[in-house]
Amino acid sequence: MVPTVSIITPLHNSSKFISETIQSVLNQTYRDWEMIIVDDCSTDDSAEIVESFAEKDERIKLYHLKVNSGAAVARNTAIEKAKGTYIAFLDSDDLWTTTKLEEQISFMIKNNHSFTFTAYNKIDEKGKKFGEINVPTKVNYNDLLKTCSIGCLTAIYDSKELGKIYMPLIRKRQDYGLWLRILKITPFAYAINKPLANYRVRTGSLSGNKIKAAKYQWKIYREIEKLTIIKSTWYFTTYFIHGLFKTYFK
Repeated sequence: MVPTVSIITPLHNSSKFISETIQSVLNQTYRDWEMIIVDDCSTDDSAEIVESFAEKDERIKLYHLKVNSGAAVARNTAIEKAKGTYIAFLDSDDLWTTTKLEEQISFMIKNNHSFTFTAYNKIDEKGKKFGEINVPTKVNYNDLLKTCSIGCLTAIYDSKELGKIYMPLIRKRQDYGLWLRILKITPFAYAINKPLANYRVRTGSLSGNKIKAAKYQWKIYREIEKLTIIKSTWYFTTYFIHGLFKTYFK
């Protein structure tokens, strides 16, 4: 039987969290899924942990990259192997609430939406909640150029309606690049403003990654979206200002 939802999970040295991530999928009230995990040359026992789950549940499938290639290649490999109507994303240290798929797939079918996302919680390495990210009702391509409202762990798109769409091959912000690609095909991404996932913020990942994220934001504008210098500068300015507001005026 072909699964309705294909869950895309890149894996790299996540032995501390991958069991909990997989368990959050196993706990879903919606049962019609496959979880495609692509190991990007982990040097810990992440792959062995996944294999122990895969032996017990055939819906969990593990593949290996031969060379460390980054999250974009791992995710695209998983998308290529996906058999489901819906493509969902969950990183190897993040979690879903038990009704995430049930609520979101129902929302998509009821309203005939081909691309959706949800609000989500922020948790620390121990799983303690310390924030909640709310989302607008819907966003279009221009909205997303100003600021990315779509958390990767919440996004789902309909591959039967839109076709399989892949991430740009860049090391950072490749999920953002994918959302922009999708919004060139369908006019809006629609949201459930209810936290249905938990995004894990890792120790030491904030300040340095903000600088890297900004560099890749510019790369998206200029190299992926091919925007002019003037448009890129304008959108980057709005992106920067929005980031300041999120940081200092929560």
